[in-house]
Amino acid sequence: MAHKLTLPPLVDTHAHLTFDPIWSHLEAVLDRATQTGVGRVLVPAFDLNSWTKIKSLLSVNGIYGAFGIHPWKASENLDVDELRHVMRLPDAVAIGEVGLDFKIETFSKQQQMELLKVQLDVAVSMNKPVMLHCRGAFMELLELIKSYDGRLRGVIHAFSRGPDLAFEFVRLGLHVAFGGAITRPNAKRARNAATMVPWESIVLETDCPSIGLNDVAPAQTEPMHVSEVASELAKLRDTTHAYVAQITTRNAEMLFGLPEIE
Repeated sequence: MAHKLTLPPLVDTHAHLTFDPIWSHLEAVLDRATQTGVGRVLVPAFDLNSWTKIKSLLSVNGIYGAFGIHPWKASENLDVDELRHVMRLPDAVAIGEVGLDFKIETFSKQQQMELLKVQLDVAVSMNKPVMLHCRGAFMELLELIKSYDGRLRGVIHAFSRGPDLAFEFVRLGLHVAFGGAITRPNAKRARNAATMVPWESIVLETDCPSIGLNDVAPAQTEPMHVSEVASELAKLRDTTHAYVAQITTRNAEMLFGLPEIE
């Protein structure tokens, strides 16, 4: 990614660049991101197959990777030694996307929990943040995070619930990532949370191409749309796009250990 930015630089902390249609048009996608003020993009893994693609992206300026196994792929055999190895790559900044999804019936709660614990243990031992997915398992996830006694850091991604739950994660030392949900007028819980979570605990994301915006279908979302998320957050909190960009980028840099853009 080029760093000739005309707007305050933003970080899309969760973009599945390895998914189509993005993967098939990656160069154009990254060009559009730069033109809309996006300086860095974090790419989480989904399954073991995605690890190879993400490793190939780490040579691209401004792209950073996260490695792990998503709960939807809980049957894949995780090699902990290989996870540790890949997390030593210079631009591997987080373990993710990992978490719990009790809305799916494909894998048992126990199977998901065991996979997640292994990956969280690696994160703690290597002092890496985690990118957490959660559906239908928030209380279980909170209890698991508590068991690490403050040693775990990371982000609850694609947050769309209310402020009370958001504050539970913040109290445990995690960041909250807001994305396309807050651009939808009827997403009252997420928009309310976005107005109340402390600034120092907020990062931005798109989760492209999985989650849409109010006027953009999921399959059409790209990292460039994190600028629209920033603009909506600015409206909700009665501030400027530049301020949102400045503070959320600083938060992402601190959480993920990203170098500042010169």
